[in-house]
Amino acid sequence: MITLQNISKTFETAGGPLPAVSSVSLQIQQGDIYGLIGFSGAGKSTLLRTINLLERPDEGNVIVDGEELTKLSLRELRKKRLSIGMIFQHFNLLHNRNVYDNVSFPLEIAKVPKADRRKRIEHCLDMVGLADKAKAYPAKLSGGQKQRVAIARALASNPKILLCDEPTSSVDPQTTGSILAALKEINRDLGITIVIVTHEMNVVKAICNKVAVMEHGKIVEKFDLREKNIVPKSPIAKYLFNSEITLASGLEAHYA
Repeated sequence: MITLQNISKTFETAGGPLPAVSSVSLQIQQGDIYGLIGFSGAGKSTLLRTINLLERPDEGNVIVDGEELTKLSLRELRKKRLSIGMIFQHFNLLHNRNVYDNVSFPLEIAKVPKADRRKRIEHCLDMVGLADKAKAYPAKLSGGQKQRVAIARALASNPKILLCDEPTSSVDPQTTGSILAALKEINRDLGITIVIVTHEMNVVKAICNKVAVMEHGKIVEKFDLREKNIVPKSPIAKYLFNSEITLASGLEAHYA
């Protein structure tokens, strides 16, 4: 589904070149909920954004669903991005548009007919439990509701992949659980592959089946969380895996 081969990305700063990602390779299978975890500055968000070429890598190959994205024309890339939804940390909603029109926005860009847009928008809002908020504006919504609008907007174009960049870091712990439950339900019911960036191990433990630990622009360890007796070897992975589980039990209750 997603193959990253020897991805490197360096940013030019006032202090000189800053390597953000260095020779990273990663394989993500269809249907995975794959976590990228690490502390601030580890390179995880930059790596995530190479998957849809919001950050074009300096080196390496980005292969999504059998297509090498770096080889596509701008027109072809725009079409391909319709199959890759994205959720941001700070929601990125349009404040002068109500909920319905925020979800409509990517469909308008794709020139989807109005009648088809309406059906799709209503379906997406129903999926995230916000059908009754269609006419509300972002300023009147809670943080959790804003993020669910962002999820509905990302789902509007029927993506095969959902990229989530710190989707719970701007909401409270209780709301975090509801957002992760929504993402897990989307993965389960729609088969959408999810890649989620976080600095919180409890988020990974609650929702992911696989995780890669990043530090200084590199992946230091990878784990299949379905395996028993996981034994981290790197200092950062040991630290993260020793973090307490605070969300998994809540998600289990949600699906009981």
